[in-house]
Amino acid sequence: MNQLSIAVAGASGRMGRILVEAIAEAPDTVLAGALDVAGSPGVGTDAGAFSGQPTGVTIASKLADGLATARFLIDFTRPEGTLRHLAYCAEHGIKMIIGTTGFDEAGKAAIRAAAEKTAIMFAPNMSVGVNVTLKLLELAAKSLSEGYDIEIVEAHHRHKVDAPSGTALQMGEVIADALGRDLKQCAIYGREGVTGARDPSTIGFATIRGGDIVGDHTVLFAGIGERIEISHKSSSRATYAQGALRAARFLADKPSGLYDMQDVLALRG
Repeated sequence: MNQLSIAVAGASGRMGRILVEAIAEAPDTVLAGALDVAGSPGVGTDAGAFSGQPTGVTIASKLADGLATARFLIDFTRPEGTLRHLAYCAEHGIKMIIGTTGFDEAGKAAIRAAAEKTAIMFAPNMSVGVNVTLKLLELAAKSLSEGYDIEIVEAHHRHKVDAPSGTALQMGEVIADALGRDLKQCAIYGREGVTGARDPSTIGFATIRGGDIVGDHTVLFAGIGERIEISHKSSSRATYAQGALRAARFLADKPSGLYDMQDVLALRG
């Protein structure tokens, strides 16, 4: 069996460690590299030391060291770090699976440009369940296009630095597209004071941060006399890791191009 040689960015972090474990456990993948920022206490240690299962791969701070033998890089870090990795991967033909959130328009444009040189799967949430939920939201929005107010509520752990979550924004974009609206024009990200009656064309967002919540998302379609709620709740980051490995397998025969999890799961169209 030809194993997929995968490197992990942010290998010392919560998500990085889960990815390292998932790669070690899958029969068709092998950990080929591990990266973290200079100054991280993990740099110079074995990527599997936290679990007592050495991998033989040392966490590096230099891209040339961490990516020397990798064909893929899985990156769930921060936009500034991901963009540095992106430039290197595009130059060296390393395929990327990007789960980082919080990119501005310039960052997204950089990802699109890099996808002309290498294959990239970019999705704010790699959970299979979340991506099936996105398809359900598209169908619901088309059927509930009149007479229903739409609100998106998301909750995450206290350490999450961006809001609303990338998944919540993607849900809003899917719904807005299904309704023929532009999310930039119809999104409401906060309410305070005397706001007046609700504009029925808007899509509202509410954000909760606290504790160790992995990720909860609920979309409310509130009509007169009834309401429909479509929810997804994550209890473990392991589901994101499995989605990332599924994405790597999807990219294996792709020389270039930009894809998302809807492509990976054949949910497009």
